Amino acid sequence: MDLRKLKTLIDLVSDSNVSELEITEAEGKVRIVKASGAPLVTQQPAVAIAPLPIAAPLSAAPLAEAALVADTRHAVKSPMVGTFYRSASPGAKPFVEVGDVVKEGDTICIIEAMKILNEIEADKSGTVSKIQCENGQAVEYGQPLFLID
Repeated sequence: MDLRKLKTLIDLVSDSNVSELEITEAEGKVRIVKASGAPLVTQQPAVAIAPLPIAAPLSAAPLAEAALVADTRHAVKSPMVGTFYRSASPGAKPFVEVGDVVKEGDTICIIEAMKILNEIEADKSGTVSKIQCENGQAVEYGQPLFLID
């Protein structure tokens, strides 16, 4: 977890009537407990679950090809936390669809944060190969929104 975010959470717990706060993210889990005086912070790394063994081994060739395809696509990531919208207004045509060619700087979606609509632009030219979010979905900072070939 980002150190600035962690400090902000500690300050919020210190200045409030909340005695305990627990947050789970992809990087791990943070628990802040306010004792008498200063809060106590414990951080646990994310736990990865090992896959079960498979009876018949898979061919490595299709897996390598799939990994190659994933590595060549560029992910346009969310620059902020907010709500993802594919179009400028409800019922309007989406900014982009899968298969559309975009140029760097083209508006591809909107993220609403604190009642402010922020136009998100493509940071790379190419063809939109996948839309990673649903319209109206909450998104996090750094979350992939689109894949561009």
